[in-house]
Amino acid sequence: MAKKQFIWIMTDSTGYNMVGCYGSAIRTPGIDAMAARGLRFQRAYTCQPVCGPARSALFTGLFPHSNGSWGNCMPLGADVTTIGQRLSWAGFRCGYIGKWHLDGGDYFGYGVCPEGWEEKYWYDMKRYLDELTDEERRFSRDERASDHHLDPAFLYGHRVTERALAFMEEHRDDDYFLVVSYDEPHGPSLAPDPYAHMYEGMQCADSPAALDPLADKPEYQRVWAEKAGGLDPANRHPGVWPRLAACQSYIDSEIGRVLDKARAIAPESLRLYTADHGDAGHMHGLFAKGPAIYDEIARVPLIFEGPGVPAGAVYRHVVSQIDLPATVLDYFGLRRPAMLEGESLLPQLADPTLPTDRVAHVEFSRYEVDHDGFGGFQPMRAAITDEYKLAVHLLDTDEFYDTASDPCDLHNRVNDETLAAPRNALHDELLDWMNRTRDPFRGYQWACRPWRPDKKPSWDVDGQTRQRENDPGEPRQLDYCTGLPMETASRKKADA
Repeated sequence: MAKKQFIWIMTDSTGYNMVGCYGSAIRTPGIDAMAARGLRFQRAYTCQPVCGPARSALFTGLFPHSNGSWGNCMPLGADVTTIGQRLSWAGFRCGYIGKWHLDGGDYFGYGVCPEGWEEKYWYDMKRYLDELTDEERRFSRDERASDHHLDPAFLYGHRVTERALAFMEEHRDDDYFLVVSYDEPHGPSLAPDPYAHMYEGMQCADSPAALDPLADKPEYQRVWAEKAGGLDPANRHPGVWPRLAACQSYIDSEIGRVLDKARAIAPESLRLYTADHGDAGHMHGLFAKGPAIYDEIARVPLIFEGPGVPAGAVYRHVVSQIDLPATVLDYFGLRRPAMLEGESLLPQLADPTLPTDRVAHVEFSRYEVDHDGFGGFQPMRAAITDEYKLAVHLLDTDEFYDTASDPCDLHNRVNDETLAAPRNALHDELLDWMNRTRDPFRGYQWACRPWRPDKKPSWDVDGQTRQRENDPGEPRQLDYCTGLPMETASRKKADA
């Protein structure tokens, strides 16, 4: 019987436009080889363009607003189960090597291995720092360190790779799920020679997005752009910073080491590469990541390679990372849990012509708890299809883009009544998604937007009680009115 081995590789702050096979000038031969051997998803979107919340969705199958980790420094809810737990309970070996960011310990974590993952291979960033002297710790956080001809063995990415290679060797005869989670190219974006100065003076290819005046965009974006250098495009420095590009090429070499090993000793494995979010690179005048649905920030690489995956194929429909946990469980033959909010992509891996007929949703609430920044509370809920993008900003102006005619999202058409029908249909779908996922921030304000005069405020909102479905054998929630186990999870309050 063929072994079941799944190797999940990811980087931090790698937008789709930072990978060669997506058209980038940044050299990524390791990842590009994956795309040549497998299936590249052309339009994959993160669930939230922030490190921790993005990971919370990736490893639970629940959106950040559902799993409790809707900002950095927020741990997963006590009743939330990771795919590591689900797989280990089913008897599969599970290793998580690299950045975790889901224990509430801010950027580095607490160094404590959570349930579901092998203690021997747990290697979050706190454990890396524990290997360093105080002086080395400071040096490891200095963006100028790359000027000092770094020893590759000093870098977190190299040490993550070494542990990943050891895990594959030790478990070469086992069924396993291995996550290799690099912090790179996230700042301080350290890289050894010959990568360190590979892109000095680099600018990304010209893009109309670099000249976006933000005139019809939400106010918070203009405030964000002022922080980034101003609204005048002449003052902007469009493109990925040379250090970030250098680190991306460096970490691609580490990814190549993992893939070479996997192809040699785990040829039957399914391999995945993705990232948590992108980097604005001063397109639209913005920097880093945050509450936006621009492709530079929210669109990520997603590539699969392995037996049965067609080589050199491209999937052109929109997909969401919320589907990845269900895909992993499906690969291992496990039933999809009732509470999961995504669906398996295995059918699309076998036949890239199959649409999912699903909308990609992107959200934002707050960047983090411990540190102010990125505008504080910026509640956003968004929906993306092959044709359109809609972002509702609860405290600001909303956005609607026709991506066919405006691929760079330059013209906000939320008030264009010639597009009222698709705009309103996508808005209704967005509201339904908030209800389906029991979004704790939902309320009539999301529906009653200036461009939706047909929506009226109501204290009862839509008058529903929504409880979470459960799997057989799990305790059924009790009905508030009767004290008996609920029969229908979603129902009118009058019938509760």
